[in-house]
Amino acid sequence: MCGIAGLFIKDKTLEPQLGALLAKMTSTLCSRGPDSAGFAIYSAGEKGKSKLTLSGPSESYDIMAAARKLTVAIAPDGLITKRYSHVVVTLDAGDVARAEAWLAANLPEVSIMSEGERLEIYKEVGYPDDVAKEFDIAGMGGTHGISHTRMATESAVTTNGAHPFSTGRDQCLVHNGSLSNHASLRRELRRDGIKIKTENDTEVAAGYLTRQMNNGQTLGEALKASLDDLDGFFTFVVGTETGFGVLRDPIACKPAVMAETDQYVAFASEYKSLTCLPGIKTARVWEPKPATVYFWEHN
Repeated sequence: MCGIAGLFIKDKTLEPQLGALLAKMTSTLCSRGPDSAGFAIYSAGEKGKSKLTLSGPSESYDIMAAARKLTVAIAPDGLITKRYSHVVVTLDAGDVARAEAWLAANLPEVSIMSEGERLEIYKEVGYPDDVAKEFDIAGMGGTHGISHTRMATESAVTTNGAHPFSTGRDQCLVHNGSLSNHASLRRELRRDGIKIKTENDTEVAAGYLTRQMNNGQTLGEALKASLDDLDGFFTFVVGTETGFGVLRDPIACKPAVMAETDQYVAFASEYKSLTCLPGIKTARVWEPKPATVYFWEHN
């Protein structure tokens, strides 16, 4: 049993409140996943630049020192921003591949949480309210965001094992459920060049969508294909640079509720998570249908 919340802002005047609203939504889901929590925030980006969100092997690890070494070696003009146990290194998009290779060769203990023009992922072991406070999620603005509270069932409780997972540029996924064919699919994805770092089945789902889109499918097409290729039960909430999507398996045994107004589209595992949102009393509220792709995108 895990908890998911997602918020896609339609009204730009609400964008500064993205983090505060998402943190409130997530707080109501602590009992569904007290082991760890994570947040994917799509904030302002700069064309031609990319943000690498990095984390060390423990909260005591000097991640700032690691980031400084990276920028000295690869991007002397890179910008470093620290949030609790993570840093965001902003550098030229053309330097990303070299930066990733340098980290793998020189600081293999450092994990890349996400990479993209706009995406930043913050996740940590601990009670979700505490995680949100440490990273100051409430102080962040943006266009859309996704959060997850985890109750581990099939892999270790670690920072890397927490959701969201990102296996492609500006892409992320959170998951409530369990996949039965993740082991064989993990081997297949690794052969296809997709980087899978953990034993978590959710990372396999994220990698699957990345591979399908690398092969030319849209996100919607990739989600539809997953209904045939992924065995198990699941509710997925996914993010891209400009969009926000939801998919439930054909049985739809995991709880889900959505709401839409002129200001936002919201998703949560439980309705109580939506009650903090402005205008929720007059919002259109519904349960997403099984095996149906829902997707919203900014122009």
